[in-house]
Amino acid sequence: MASRPFGIALTGGIGSGKSTVASIFSKLGIEVIDTDEISHSLTSKNGPAIKAIAESFGDEYVHDGSLDRGAMRKLVFSSESSRKKLESILHPMIREEVKRRIALVSSPYYLVVVPLFFETNQYLELADRVLIVDCSEATQIIRAMKRSSLGKGEVLSIMEKQVSRAERLKKADDILENEGSLEILEAGVLKLHRTYLAEYLKNPC
Repeated sequence: MASRPFGIALTGGIGSGKSTVASIFSKLGIEVIDTDEISHSLTSKNGPAIKAIAESFGDEYVHDGSLDRGAMRKLVFSSESSRKKLESILHPMIREEVKRRIALVSSPYYLVVVPLFFETNQYLELADRVLIVDCSEATQIIRAMKRSSLGKGEVLSIMEKQVSRAERLKKADDILENEGSLEILEAGVLKLHRTYLAEYLKNPC
């Protein structure tokens, strides 16, 4: 086993409930490394990525020292080259921060939340297992619209840019269904937690 803690990659489609699942693991004492949270930090006021974004896209995409997320979202959804340009700035920075945090992990194993795990293929060697949070596509749409200001068309556009549900499930090591109550979800997380602890104890670093 590599000289790092036992690692789980948590992924799933938009609206599947990744953040909720990560929160449950965190309450169990597991350290969670969220790539979306890191991305937000990098692009917040005077964040490390702001200068490069302004130089690459123009000052109109930066407002008061922070990324203008609405303007950038519209741009990358309409322009594949712009999306790739933004990713070329953010992805290396996010990955380095993930690796830095992994080196500081003190819990038996860690969870790295990567919404685009299969799309980017940049975190394969940082995870021993891949956990998919799964629900129907109809549920994804309802949840994503409820939690954000996105319309159905925008949600569908995001889903089209992600790997299909079938492909995610085919590549998963573990699948956590999230169609029921929070109590059912918590029970599922606890079962996986015990399994991961057993794996860690079998192969301690």
